[in-house]
Amino acid sequence: MSRALPNNRLILFVVNDAGFFLSHRLPLALAAKKQGYDVCVATPTGDGVEQIKAEGLSYRQVSLSRSGANPLAELRTIWNLYRLYRELQPLIVHHVTIKPVLYGTLAARVAKVSAVVNAISGLGFVFLARGWFSAMARSAVLTSYRWLFSRKRLWVIVQNRDDYDYLLEKECLSQDKIELIRGSGVDVDNFVMSAESDDLPLVVLPGRMLWDKGVGEFVEAAQQLHRMGIKARFALVGGIDPNNPESVPAARLAEWAREGSVEWWGNRQDMPEIYSNAHIVCLPSYREGLPKVLLEAAATGRAIVATDVPGCREIVIEGENGLLVPARESRPLADALRRLITNPALRQSMGQKGRAMAEAEFSIHQVIERHLNIYQRALEP
Repeated sequence: MSRALPNNRLILFVVNDAGFFLSHRLPLALAAKKQGYDVCVATPTGDGVEQIKAEGLSYRQVSLSRSGANPLAELRTIWNLYRLYRELQPLIVHHVTIKPVLYGTLAARVAKVSAVVNAISGLGFVFLARGWFSAMARSAVLTSYRWLFSRKRLWVIVQNRDDYDYLLEKECLSQDKIELIRGSGVDVDNFVMSAESDDLPLVVLPGRMLWDKGVGEFVEAAQQLHRMGIKARFALVGGIDPNNPESVPAARLAEWAREGSVEWWGNRQDMPEIYSNAHIVCLPSYREGLPKVLLEAAATGRAIVATDVPGCREIVIEGENGLLVPARESRPLADALRRLITNPALRQSMGQKGRAMAEAEFSIHQVIERHLNIYQRALEP
């Protein structure tokens, strides 16, 4: 439907990684541009910046260190965001992931930005880590949320029911300010269902090589299955993330590959083909927002083995399109993988149900329309 736009039509996306913007927010940005909005993207420099420009979107460089180890650098980041907001005077700033949400919302409050949309893809590392320091950090983040989210004309988007309920339970914001949009959506025309190959069963774990993605448990499960004589290949598909405290060292990944239980394929751009070649997709993560890789796997008609944690259980219905296992445990993971490796009919039936679910509930078009409706609310007086 047509939308009446004011003179100031700028939506500014602030994301801490250009590659993440391309994989998770580009279709939304292009749809907003098609609706008549001006769109600018602010990220740190890195791979993906040139593609953002090639898509016809304006681009601004912003420093967003992911480690947060230097307090002066963090203050400088907030100051630079404030200056950027004052210069561009956007209609809407759309912050994506935790640090842009925290720093950007503060800067937007001081800069008097008209409207703010905060996308929390998952509550993040600070809500997973254990110990007294992490507990203090969680308390600080929640206190910050309560103050930052108290401003008018602000909406927070979460991707799963657990995060939705948690933020309301902790009184971080009122119910009229929070929206549950299940993931970034999947292009079901790009990720298409295909028949399984007759090759040796291939199990893939797609994602960044992080301990809290369950990489260690996946490797242990593969080793257990090899010792049991189960014939299958196991591949880790994703790059390292050295700025993340949970990053698996490249040397460890290379060592596992040399041992022969798993293969490490690194970062890949041909994910539709990888899913088509796979027989099972596995994500034994400790916690997620709503993992796009599982949406893509479902759309491709692949059975899924994932952990029974927030985000993953939004996509995997136990016994329907996949199997759920406890987090941080390799033996139940190995048992679930063995069940699907040795039962082609079961995994193919699950794959068909996953494809139907992706089409009915997770289409990119539905997700885009939900976001555009939030932008429309920002236009209202």
